Amino acid sequence: MKSSYQHIQTAHCENGVATGLLKYHGLDFMTEPLMFGIGSGIFYIHIPFLMVNGGPAVSYRSMPGWIFSRTSKALGIKVKRKKFSNEKDAYEYLNNQIEKGNPVGCQVGVFNLPYFPSEYRFHFNAHNLVVFGKENGEYLVSDPVMETVTTLSETDMEKVRFAKGPLAPKGHVYFPEYVKPVSREQIQKAILKGIKRTSFEMLHLPGPIVGVSGINYTVRQIRKWRDVLGQRKAGLYMGQIVRMQEEIGTGGGGFRFIYAAFLEQAYNYIPNEKFLVLSDEFTKIGDMWREAAITMGRIFKGRLNEQKDFLQSADMLDEIAALEKVAFKALNKIK
Repeated sequence: MKSSYQHIQTAHCENGVATGLLKYHGLDFMTEPLMFGIGSGIFYIHIPFLMVNGGPAVSYRSMPGWIFSRTSKALGIKVKRKKFSNEKDAYEYLNNQIEKGNPVGCQVGVFNLPYFPSEYRFHFNAHNLVVFGKENGEYLVSDPVMETVTTLSETDMEKVRFAKGPLAPKGHVYFPEYVKPVSREQIQKAILKGIKRTSFEMLHLPGPIVGVSGINYTVRQIRKWRDVLGQRKAGLYMGQIVRMQEEIGTGGGGFRFIYAAFLEQAYNYIPNEKFLVLSDEFTKIGDMWREAAITMGRIFKGRLNEQKDFLQSADMLDEIAALEKVAFKALNKIK
């Protein structure tokens, strides 16, 4: 039992699953950057009171599921989502969809994915993959971060679909339920709507821990962590920022590169030269996020351990925040 679903590899799992599912249903124009940009995937939040793997929760993206939901809504696509209170119902529902030849997206936990290298298996429950068939008792899986199709046993599938902890999947499955042709005008409107929403969320959401203000909040914390927490714990906190940026999804730098590609593709639908200028700007910002991660990673590993090293990292993020503020203000003015 399997559908004709075509595996695609992408930088980020939710982008890949959503793009692959829409392509399967005939929307060949969809790309990972368009999915990410229309769905307002870029975000930033630093939650000091929520600890993940021994450090404060830092996220560079919108809530799991929002990218696909926002893009689908903007394009007039109806998406069906379902969660389950028990494993038996989830098992039967998934098998029923497979028997119908309907590929579905699944939210899963990373820790028990056997095809992931051991160093990448940690307790993170917002990974996404596509299940599109079953052969010899094993599920056929298209995981967008993998080069090729993989498989999961029934036991492993149950483990990852019902992983425990924050953002527990609860057997979450989703798929396009109604897809109709999308006009160029719809795509244009969806692009502008995604840009406006992203700009608003990065610039104007209230509170000191979200958007550009959230990056500034992280800067203030980094400046005092070594004195307040001590060298070892402060280093662990720096490592957490790097982990959330570079290992969980594509994080800060990677997301800026995807957004730069989105703006370049937006130009093909709305020929405004500002898109190309700002695409270059976000590529430069992405490089800066990566450079900051290298410095913070050296602090985490103990290769750098003086206060000036923490201050250097803070200065780098401070510059990034300033550039992003200017870039999103410029984007917000495009009509």
